[in-house]
Amino acid sequence: MVTITTSPNPIGYPARIAVGRSPGFPLLIVVFQLSAIIAPNQVKMTRVTASQLDQAPPSAEMGSQNNNGFRPSPPVPRVQPNISTAFGIAIRGNGPRNATVYDGLSADGDVVSHKKHSYTIIKADLLIPGDGEPIPHGALVIEDKIIAWVGKQSEVPDKYTSAPHRSVSVPYLMPGLWEVHSHFGGESPDDYDLGLAVFITEHPASSGARLAKGCWESLQRGYTSLRDVGGLGCEVARAIRDGTIVGPNIYSSGAVLSQTAGHGDVFSLPAGDVLLNLGVSNITPGHFGTNMCVIVDGVEECRRAVRLQIRRGAKVIKVCASGGVMSRDDNPLYAQFSPEELNCIVREAGRQGIVVAAHVHGKPGILEAVKAGVKTVEHVSFADQECIDLIKEKDVVYVATRTVIATLLASGGKGLSKQSWEKLKLVATNHEKAYKLAISQGVTTALGTDSSPGFNSAAELEYAVECGMTSLEAIKAATANGPLTVGPQAPRTGQLKAGYEADVIAVAENPVEDVRVLQKHKNITWVWKGGSVFKGPGIGPWGEDYTLDDSIKMGLD
Repeated sequence: MVTITTSPNPIGYPARIAVGRSPGFPLLIVVFQLSAIIAPNQVKMTRVTASQLDQAPPSAEMGSQNNNGFRPSPPVPRVQPNISTAFGIAIRGNGPRNATVYDGLSADGDVVSHKKHSYTIIKADLLIPGDGEPIPHGALVIEDKIIAWVGKQSEVPDKYTSAPHRSVSVPYLMPGLWEVHSHFGGESPDDYDLGLAVFITEHPASSGARLAKGCWESLQRGYTSLRDVGGLGCEVARAIRDGTIVGPNIYSSGAVLSQTAGHGDVFSLPAGDVLLNLGVSNITPGHFGTNMCVIVDGVEECRRAVRLQIRRGAKVIKVCASGGVMSRDDNPLYAQFSPEELNCIVREAGRQGIVVAAHVHGKPGILEAVKAGVKTVEHVSFADQECIDLIKEKDVVYVATRTVIATLLASGGKGLSKQSWEKLKLVATNHEKAYKLAISQGVTTALGTDSSPGFNSAAELEYAVECGMTSLEAIKAATANGPLTVGPQAPRTGQLKAGYEADVIAVAENPVEDVRVLQKHKNITWVWKGGSVFKGPGIGPWGEDYTLDDSIKMGLD
């Protein structure tokens, strides 16, 4: 990544060139190309050794430019928005928002870094860590992107209180929430009658626009991480990372892997049309591995499909190991994919440090998926004691998605095909019973709703409590257990704990007394993701901070 920042000088050319390290691109060549375009006669190259490049910070300014070429700048640390300007053109770069810039070169040509740390001290009447007992009159210190310290308000170390910092006081503080069963389809509600065919007919530009809105809404609801188990999450995640849109951390599976005549098949279309659009052997120009589903049969196609999703940027792999509800003609009681195919999918993903999530309803599919080594089981409608025992033995995470079952039942079948309505009633006969059994047996659970970004996902905590969890157990399932669903791809997040990423939310009412308070948008008063604030008094929709000079609102010390 290369960022150009400009300021006027006598010859009218940009006065500074900031170069960020970008793997795969030679540093000096990039500098030469950009400088030659800007001022071909005003360039003097500075030698940078490989060891100096390895030690350089993520964004290093190579010095000021005068009429005689480059010269070292005074090492002045500063923070600037990730916006580049040249010849009157504003460019949003792909670096972090408000990145710290490292200025200057030493006389020997070494990069001089003077990083200015940013501290935020948050004090709470009750601090809920995600895993463990709440701390009355607790406090938390954010240092840049990381939680540096957690404890009692009276024990905050002097090194933080004596340094320049921002101070915020809130009633209740807890980790950012995790939604672990989301679908980044981006379909229009007007097209639900098309069923799964909508994911072939919908233009990805329209889907992307809806998903951008939904991601922003999820973040405003306190969801700092979403696991997409089928959809365009890989592509949306890239837009969030480069600052094009605002949203949660996204861990996407890319396309769901389905066999022919499986849960991801589109039974309303001729098989040839489905395979032409979704078949793993028919990836057409302009496609990155299909969007919502990919149809695979046999071990080799399974292997290729996994690799295609990893190529897209998948952080988890999703497989349909049983029939489903929304697919028209398959049976949710029956297993899908052979043991050999499932084993191949799990092994191939595991070679890249990626775990597998399995859509399962019927008992045969549950058992085969768990035996194959999947990390999470989704829905799990007909789990019995044998299934629960194996899930516990294999340390598999249980994701019930109770919200979608209850919501569709309450609809009376509106918007569903006759076949889907009958299948929904079938799985509903045992879904709640299975979930209660899993909770009573101490199975590790995480919470997902089987919905799109922007949905009121906190409803899942209410259903978890109804099925036997305490409020603290439901909060743990929605925070600390979330990262378990993406295995080695998970960062240190989901808990208010020193060394963890600063994904933090403040709540106006006490979720330990009643988890339903998390469903009220207005109760989520502050949202920090990676140490940056995205919701709070005086915070704009893109995380713009309009209160830096307002010590009363912000509680600046």
